[in-house]
Amino acid sequence: MKNETKAWIDYADENLKSAEVLLQNGLFNACLQNIQQAAEKHLKSLLIERGTGLIKSHNIRQLINALAEHQMTISMSEDEIDLLDSIYLPSKYPLMSAKIYAG
Repeated sequence: MKNETKAWIDYADENLKSAEVLLQNGLFNACLQNIQQAAEKHLKSLLIERGTGLIKSHNIRQLINALAEHQMTISMSEDEIDLLDSIYLPSKYPLMSAKIYAG
């Protein structure tokens, strides 16, 4: 495994652990943001390891499509991809945040 790949995986794992702590404490927007970031960074780590280079995008579908172009298949449903892609901006800013919908 490349050192750069490992660095991306370590950051992704930290995002996932953070999401778990945030969820346990009812901090839903930050939890969602960390979940999305964990998925994004894991996908980017695969691109880096494959030698295709880093794509500067937060779009999960775009990253999965880039992996598919290099014969790497990710097992995620369309709904899961859409959910992750819907999280990035709303979890960062007040408008349309999870907090508004949670009441």
